[in-house]
Amino acid sequence: MSTLRINVILFGIGNVGSTLINQVLESQQFFLEKRNIDLRFPIITNSTVAFFEKDGIKNQWESNFQSTAFPYSIEDIVEYVQTNNLENLIAIDATASEELIKFYIPLIQNGFSIVAANKKANTLHNDFYKELRRNLQKFDQSFLYETNVGAGLPVVQTINELYLSGEKITKIRGVFSGSLSYIFNRFGNENTPFSSILKEAEKSGYTEPDSREDLSGNDVARKLLILAREIGIHKEFSDVQISSLLLPDLNEENTKAEYASNKQLLDKPYEIAKITQAENHVLRYVGELNVINQKLEVKLISTSKNSALGQLKGADNLIEIYTQSYGEIPIVIQGAGAGKQVTARGVLNDILKIAEKIKLKESVFN
Repeated sequence: MSTLRINVILFGIGNVGSTLINQVLESQQFFLEKRNIDLRFPIITNSTVAFFEKDGIKNQWESNFQSTAFPYSIEDIVEYVQTNNLENLIAIDATASEELIKFYIPLIQNGFSIVAANKKANTLHNDFYKELRRNLQKFDQSFLYETNVGAGLPVVQTINELYLSGEKITKIRGVFSGSLSYIFNRFGNENTPFSSILKEAEKSGYTEPDSREDLSGNDVARKLLILAREIGIHKEFSDVQISSLLLPDLNEENTKAEYASNKQLLDKPYEIAKITQAENHVLRYVGELNVINQKLEVKLISTSKNSALGQLKGADNLIEIYTQSYGEIPIVIQGAGAGKQVTARGVLNDILKIAEKIKLKESVFN
């Protein structure tokens, strides 16, 4: 079987993007030998400049990028791939940009499939969500985003396959945030103030640079909304009921300096929540989708230490999927829900899925 060259256009070379390139370089020979797939990076970009390399990125890509990258537009990228007759195009969104999402549909119309670590496209207004999928169907392109929920865990795939098999999903519940998993797992097992654990989580890189993004519950809400839409529940972000972990006098309205110097205000309410719960219970911050009444909630709950959620450790995610066939016993998916290595590996897995689909399509038409 002839080797299939896949041209990967990478947007974003932060933690996930740069790790992805290195993972591909490490495994390039393996993919050639075992799967007849040749992954190339003819273009890599950050938010302002792009590096164009006809033969794909080599091991010294970082120094080449710094020395030869120049300002670009999406039109420049489309023109470059057309001029150089590059086929089998996959655009990778390893950014957190809202701007790049505006170009998803033009990219699809110009022959690109898309793999996104960026959650924003799947949580925008339903009109965009549907228009994006209409174009994917019209131009016969793929859009994969397994890492939108649970980093490298197969959450989106499992829920999608259950749904498309006709299984009736009744409830999805779980700890979707690695940072909040880490904080509450420690808080339940230690006599340490909440703010001290939060500061250590920040220092260790478990949280966003501004941890209010984690504590607000918005990230968990986005993940829950993505899963709801996967099973045909077309809600908006504003429909998710979010119980923020922030306080009325310590929230997004404070300056960064005010927030940084007043985190101890969080200690008393969470200590009270901890000591007033039932014996052998722990606090967990969960997202819950009740499919029957189409209710989406993000909230702090108290659960038995012996439950699946209660036994969580480290920064693990745990998602429970309740279905009609499985009854009261949920399908449980658990593992690392954050980190550049697992997220990049999840993106790479999506790239390879699209590559196999292209390979199958070529074998049919040839």
